[in-house]
Amino acid sequence: METICSFPSIFYLSDKEKSMKEFPRTVVGGISLPRLLIGTNWFMGYSHTSLAQDKWIQELQTRERIANILAVFAEYSIDAVMGPVHPKLEEAIQEAEQKTGRPFIRIYTPHFNIVPGGPPEMEPERVFDHCAALKTTFCMPHQAITDALVDRMTQQIRDLDRYTQMIRARGMIPGLSTHMPETVVYADRSGADVETYIQIYNAQGFLMQVEIDWVMRIIQNAKKPVMTIKPLAAGRLMPIVGLAYVWSTIRDCDMVTIGTTTPDEAREVIEISLALLDRRLPEHQLQKTRSKKSLE
Repeated sequence: METICSFPSIFYLSDKEKSMKEFPRTVVGGISLPRLLIGTNWFMGYSHTSLAQDKWIQELQTRERIANILAVFAEYSIDAVMGPVHPKLEEAIQEAEQKTGRPFIRIYTPHFNIVPGGPPEMEPERVFDHCAALKTTFCMPHQAITDALVDRMTQQIRDLDRYTQMIRARGMIPGLSTHMPETVVYADRSGADVETYIQIYNAQGFLMQVEIDWVMRIIQNAKKPVMTIKPLAAGRLMPIVGLAYVWSTIRDCDMVTIGTTTPDEAREVIEISLALLDRRLPEHQLQKTRSKKSLE
């Protein structure tokens, strides 16, 4: 007997319905955020592949090109950018705001001195002042800062209250960017004054410090929403594979951060994500090569 496969929980949207689709949102620290956040490694040149790849990205990505990518995200009401405090990025955001008429939410991950003797301009007070001047909404010390403060022996995050108070005093919302799964656990246990966490999470386990199922459980049990990063393992996973995994294993309050190199790539990952969240089969155009000609 012939077997016919069916997918009763999967459906398709018309072109008109797709054009009206806005990306789902969540609330973090009282702020509405899209569940898909705009990553910036593929704007700034952090490929996690090679120095040559980093240089290629840096040479490719002008302010105008970044702004054009941001404009595609804005079409779907994806209006939150995560990244370093950098003039080119800030200028691109401002250009995209002028082009689209839509303000973008800035999730900045600054570096600053955590021991005496560093450059004066990198003192926490001055760095946080600069972030506030850029209208930063979420100020989340970068992983290089956060993870240096994590003390596994005492299960504490040193000096965290000092920094979160500085951030709050300047009208910004504190969070923590980390590669260490312990950060989320320790901050939750201590009742740290943070509203969200940035945590690496992908199906390959790329740059993750413990097994994937451990990080999955930590995200599921986190007391605050989690902004997951590197869903495609810095290009090592196909979008359909990496996105299917993260969207199916995080909570409705959690987010996925993804970087893209071109407007077409941005639109593709958005549409794939919308399909996966709607329990639809993604209808993105497939790659065509000579070896697959007979499959058409």
